[in-house]
This record gives sequence, structure tokens and C-alpha cells, in this order.
Amino acid sequence: MTRMDQVFKAYDVRGTVPDQLDADMCRAIGRAVARFAKAPEILVARDMRESGVELSKAFSDGVRTEGVAVTDLGMASTDFLYFASGRLDAPGAMFTASHNPARYNGIKLCLSGARPIGRDTGLDEIEATAESLLGEPLGEVSAPWRARNLLDEWAEHVVSFVNRASLRPLIVVADTANGMGGLVVPTVFSGLPFSVDILFPELDGNFPNHPADPIQPENLVDLKAAVLSRGADVGLAFDGDADRVFLVDERAQPVSGSLTTALVAASMLKKHPGETILYNLICSHVVPEVVTELGGTAIRTRVGHSIIKQVMAETNAIFGGEHSGHYYYRENFRADSGIITALLVLELLSLSDRPLSELLKPFERYSDSGEINTEVRDPAATVEAIAAEEEGRGASTDRLDGLTVDHGDWWYNLRPSNTEPLLRLNVEAATAELCAQHVAEVQTRIKAHARAK
Repeated sequence: MTRMDQVFKAYDVRGTVPDQLDADMCRAIGRAVARFAKAPEILVARDMRESGVELSKAFSDGVRTEGVAVTDLGMASTDFLYFASGRLDAPGAMFTASHNPARYNGIKLCLSGARPIGRDTGLDEIEATAESLLGEPLGEVSAPWRARNLLDEWAEHVVSFVNRASLRPLIVVADTANGMGGLVVPTVFSGLPFSVDILFPELDGNFPNHPADPIQPENLVDLKAAVLSRGADVGLAFDGDADRVFLVDERAQPVSGSLTTALVAASMLKKHPGETILYNLICSHVVPEVVTELGGTAIRTRVGHSIIKQVMAETNAIFGGEHSGHYYYRENFRADSGIITALLVLELLSLSDRPLSELLKPFERYSDSGEINTEVRDPAATVEAIAAEEEGRGASTDRLDGLTVDHGDWWYNLRPSNTEPLLRLNVEAATAELCAQHVAEVQTRIKAHARAK
């Protein structure tokens, strides 16, 4: 494994600093991105991690030695970087490790117009070029560098997704976990009729209060308590780079990414009848059901932002959702945004006299396990063994992404991790009891096949 192999993942660059990812590597990656993008300028932004200052400067120096200008957006959320890429029609590099701990950093890349870069769309080529340039003396840093502030334009863009006149006073608690939501939330909500209480708004990449990973229930404890104590209408939990958001209702109950996808999809279809909605294959079956019931077209996709953005371009879908808390919008250059999603939910609450828990009731049709990870020696072989077993029994299966098995009244998806010796299991059934029962069944089979290898 080369040094670059350690940090180039399926959709981005990520690793621990400085043992896996350092300034020399970022210079080489900057040069490689400049050569691949073939654009006159590249946008660069970073989150609040301390290592981002050195790493983003090294990347920028690499870009500029290739004769390509750098426009530095400063500290930003990842969805803000995507907006800037779309608005300025320029490639972008966002220095962040999202929800990972403080010792990590990384780079999320996009082409002009916020078009994604993944393994199939340039990341492999960038990695190979960067590897060949690593250790090569850096030439003259000659191309220009400039700073640009687009925060106000970004806030106007976000608010354009709702009817400002329809918004009414609501009590909102936002846990930004010392991440970039601490910059984005007050900027966007300024001037709107909400009473907003922000937990841990200080930008601190050491995450002194709790990890910026809202998909983990233990990281919602402070938000749930604040929602109840303040009598809030909704709680918003953002991850480190604030491109994801998770909801907590007025009873302090977490809302799954699937239910949020269904809720937003229904809202989008009422505004734009007959449109296409995307959902990834680990979303609840409630999502395609709701889309079909409301006259839309539901299209199932593989997991991952670069894949969903590509399918959005091919189908002209207006919205796409992932169970993991990523929500994509055609009018946001097909990019995902946590703050746009939060504002759309607040618009729904403003237009209704019912609390969030009641707005969600029509979508609470099934029970899901969430993603359960199991470490196995050979994930791919274990999946194949279980697939052969299921197909031998005549079960309905597909291989869109990993293995999906549909037993009619319950289903599950089993996917190998792209980066670790893990199998990721998602199960859905009619009730919580049945879901737990089927999770135990599948896990027993995973462990039996894994031991047999």
C-alpha cells in the first residue's frame, strides 16, 4: 500500500494527521487536482480543525505551482463550498474529516458546478498523479491567491428554498458540536422569525463537548435535554462540516434519515408535482411508497454522494435523500445540504398547527435497525456465502449495492465497507420486535459464515 492508498477513499481523501496525511502529500494532491481539473482557478475552504490551516495552504501552494489561481473561502461548511463551486463555476477542495475525531483531516473534492469526484470520476487518476509527484521539488508558486467572502450570498441562497413570508416564530435548538454549524446556523437564521439556541457554537476542532457525529445516539443527549427544557419545536444536530443534519422532535425523540427524506420528499412534491425523487437502497420502504402515493417517480440508488449526484443529473431529480442524513437538491447544484433541509422542515412546521411528531406519524410505517457494523476477516466472501444461501431458498435478492434480500414482510441489506474489514447491516420490518428478531437471525448467519472462512 502506497502513502496515497492509505488516504484516498471511495469518495474523498481522509486520514490521521500527520502520520497518514501531511503537508507534503497535500502539495502533491493540489498539483494533481490542478492538472486533472484543467480550470483557471480552484476554490479552497476548510473546517475548524487546527491542521486545516497548514494542509490547505500546502494544497493551495501545489495548485499555484501548476499555474492555477486559488480563491480561498476561509472557514466554511462543506455545503457552502459546493454552493460556491456552483455559483462561481469552479472546482473546489474542502478540507474536513466530517464527523471523525480531531486527529483526522481530509479533502472533499468537486469539479466546477459542484460536480462530484469519486473513484469512477477522477479520484483514481488524481491519486496516481499525486503519488508520482510526491517528493518532487516544488516549483515556483506563481499563480495568484485571493480571499473571497460569499457567506451572505450563501445565506440568501439557502433562504430562497422557502417562502420567507410563511415562516412563523418557532423555538429551535441547534447542536453544532463545535463544528461549522456554529458559523452557518447564525448566518442563515439571522433575520428569520425563529428563537434559536445554539449548543456548543464555538468553532473548535478538538470537539471538547462531544463528537460531531449525530448519527450516534450518545451524541444527541445534550440536544434532547435542551429541547425538553426549552420547550423547543425542533432540535437540529449537525455533523462537523455541517453538510448533514439530524432532527429531534418536540418530545426529544430522534428522527431517522429515512423519515426526514419522506417528509421533505412529500413537501417537494406538493410544491413540484410529478417530479423525480431519489433514495438510496438502505432508506426505508416508506420513501418510495410516499413518493408514489403523491404522484412522483421514485428511483432507488446505490449509497454515496458521487453516485447520487450523477443519477440526479441523469434523471433531473429534484431531491434525493440518504438514511445517513445527506439530502440533495437540484436547485443546490445537485449537492447535499444540512441547513437547507433544516429550513425546509421549519417551513413545514410554520405552515402547520401540528408538532413535528404528528407531522411524521403518516410516515412511521416500519421499524429499522439502523446501520450495524460487524468485523469479519473477508467481508466480500461472507456476503457471497449468504447470497448463495438466500438464493438457494428462493429469496428475492439484488446486487445494486452489496446484497439486498427482500422477504416481503421484512428486508435487509448487507454491504462490505469500502475502507475497513466490516460488514454493514441494515434491517427493516413491520415492528421493532420483528426487526430485532431478524437482526439477530442475520447476525448469527454472518458470524457462522465468517467463522467458516
